[in-house]
This record gives sequence, C-alpha cells and structure tokens, in this order.
Amino acid sequence: MRFARSSRIVALSATVALIAGGLSTSQADERDDLIRKQRQQEQQIQNLQSSLEGVNVDLQKTYVKLEETKAQIPGVQAELLVAQGELAAAQREQEQVAARLDAAKGELGTITTQIADGEAQLNETKDSLASIARAEYRGDNKISTIDLLVGAKSSDDFFNSLTASQAVHRIQSQTLTTVSQTTAGNKTRQRRQKAVEQTIGELKAEADKVVQTKAAKEAETSAKKAALEQLESSVTAQTVALESLKGEFQSSISSMNAAKNDTAAEIARIDAEAARQRAAANSGGGGQSGGGAPAPSGALIPPIPQPLVVTSPYGMRWYPFGGYFFHQGVDLRSACGNPQVAAASGTVASVRGAYGNDTHGNQIFINHGVIGGSSYITVYNHLSGFAVRVGQRVSQGQVIGYTGATGMVTGCHVHFEVWKNGDTINPMGLPGF
Repeated sequence: MRFARSSRIVALSATVALIAGGLSTSQADERDDLIRKQRQQEQQIQNLQSSLEGVNVDLQKTYVKLEETKAQIPGVQAELLVAQGELAAAQREQEQVAARLDAAKGELGTITTQIADGEAQLNETKDSLASIARAEYRGDNKISTIDLLVGAKSSDDFFNSLTASQAVHRIQSQTLTTVSQTTAGNKTRQRRQKAVEQTIGELKAEADKVVQTKAAKEAETSAKKAALEQLESSVTAQTVALESLKGEFQSSISSMNAAKNDTAAEIARIDAEAARQRAAANSGGGGQSGGGAPAPSGALIPPIPQPLVVTSPYGMRWYPFGGYFFHQGVDLRSACGNPQVAAASGTVASVRGAYGNDTHGNQIFINHGVIGGSSYITVYNHLSGFAVRVGQRVSQGQVIGYTGATGMVTGCHVHFEVWKNGDTINPMGLPGF
C-alpha cells in the first residue's frame, strides 16, 4: 500500500542553473522550499475529494477550489523569485555593458585627442623642415669648414662657428626623427582608434540587446507579480464564499449519520435474511441458503487491481470545517469508468441507485455468506454504473460496476467497505490487500 502522490509536478530548472541565471544560493534554497511546499499541498488536495465525501457538494467544491488556489501560490512565488533573479542579472549586465561602453568612449576620446595633438606637432615640425629645406636650397646653410676657417677672426671664433653649424645639423636630424616617430605613433593610434570604434559599435549592439532582455524580464516579473496578486485575491474571495457555506456542514453531518445508520440497517437486514435462510436449510425446510459461498482461498481481494493508492483511510476522519466523522470504508484512487470487481463469491443483496441515496450514490451490497466462521458483506459506493442485479450470484473477481463520482463526492474514486459479523473492519488489514 502507498499513499497518494501528486500527479502535478512543477517543472523548473535545477538550483545550479538558477544560480547561474541570477539567483543567489539563498534564493535558490528559498525557491526549492516553495516547490516542496507546493508538492505537499498538492498531495493534500489529491486526498481532499475523498476525505470530504458526504459533505454538501457546493461546500466541497468551494473548499477544494480554495486549497487548489493556495497550492498554486508557492509555485508562482518560486516563478516570481526566478523572474526577479533574472531581472537582477539583466540589470547587472546592463550596468556592466554601460561601464564598458563608457570606458571605450573615454579611450576613444583620449586617442582622438592624441591623434589631433600629434597632427598639430607634425604640421609644426613639417613647417620647420620646410624652412630648413628652403634655406638649404638658397645655400644659406651650405657653409664648409674651409669657409669657417677662412672667415674666422680667431681660433675661438672658428670653433664657435663650427659648433653652431654642427648644432644646426643635429636639429635637422632630430626634426626628421621627430617627424618619423610622430607619423608612426599616429598610425598606431589610428589603428587603435578603429579597433575602439568597432568595440563601441559592438557594445552598443550588446547594450541594445540587454535593454530588450531587461524589458522582457521586467514584463515577466510584472506578470508574475500580477498572477500572485490575483491568486491572493482569489483566496480572499473563496475564503469569504467558504464561510458563507459552512452552515451547510452540520446538515451534511446529519445526512451522513442518517446514511450510516441506513447502511447499518441494510447490513442487519441482509444478515438476518441470510441467517433465516441458513436456519431454514438446516431444519430441512428446503429454503435456498442464499448465504453466499466462501471464496476458494478464504480471502477477499481488492475491488481494483494492485497497487492500491489510499486517498482516504478507514477510521476517524477530520473535516477542515470542524469535527470528526467515522469513515466506514477505505477510499482508493481509481479513474472514472474503471471496472470494480467482487471481493469474493456471493450474492448481490442490494443495488441502490443514486436518486434517493444522496450520500452514497450508486451502491452495491454483496453478501458473501460465512467465510472462516464469520459473516462477510462488502459495500461499493459512488459507482457510475452497475454490471449486476439484485439476487445475482457473482464469483470472486467478476465485474460488478464501474468507478464514478455519484453521491456527495466531487471526484471519481473507489469507496469500499467490509462488514464482518455486522460491524465494519479496515479492508487494508486483510491479507489480500
């Protein structure tokens, strides 16, 4: 036996992926806690439709709807947390791209200024070279050593003139070197300028993309917030609606008690009739036993195939509206229309339609007679349809009806009762279960 597990699993990314997408470790842990909470709530909702059987249907539906809405909130909160993390990541990326773009623009400005300064220096140097070239052309600078020697008034005058002439030539050489270096430097800066301009273009395109991503994440975050607010608003409205219906609960309890007593009376009638028939047979009166034959193995089998999923166990049942009620059978998960079979060989003692049998809906009683010295009767509630009639002999495993949601229930499931010597027992404690 195993208890019901949620069939609705929220498919979200793994924690590592979430952290990479913008969630911190603590945020990822919070998201996982929310998902675990949602799964637990969904498991509880799986059991509600069975555990609320017998209660006013409108009250059932309102309560289940409220719990379903509450169960959605952790999932939406987790999605909002993811969206907020992704938005924060987009904002950080936008800031990083903007910083890189500003740095690139600053570098471009510096390079542009350096190129302009170099061009100005180059133009000035070229002007100096032009002046030197014109002087050379006119012969102003063509003074030989002999000319200096002949024109010198003294040896000191010669050496001073020679030094000045050599200085002029050094200046010419340095000017040419400066022109070469400035030209080479500007070419390097121009290449860097083009590279930075290309980087700026790429960063602008990246910035545009990041802006679009951020806008999408902002819209997604807003949508998740709106969805969460809508759920919270629905919870408030459904809570109000539930409060207005709680007055129906006590009348439902009264109806369930009446139905419980009615079932017990029917069981007593069947047992009494079976005892009368056995007594008649034993006294030689010729009456048909009608007590039912024991199953070949002496054991009962479940009304549906294994594995069994219990959605509401046998015993005291707590209602969220207050109070307890004894659940005389066990509720098992089963889809609408699935066949249900006789737990053992016997006679169909009673077939009750849903009309006039509001709590139990379509209902079958099977008298299995005496098995192992005890009288056994099984009861099947909420059926969608019948496959047998009153008085019909059935064998163990024979289809007798089909899973449904008739009576005071809101979802299809099996409700199965075992009566032993006039009292109910827990079916899940039987060997065949």
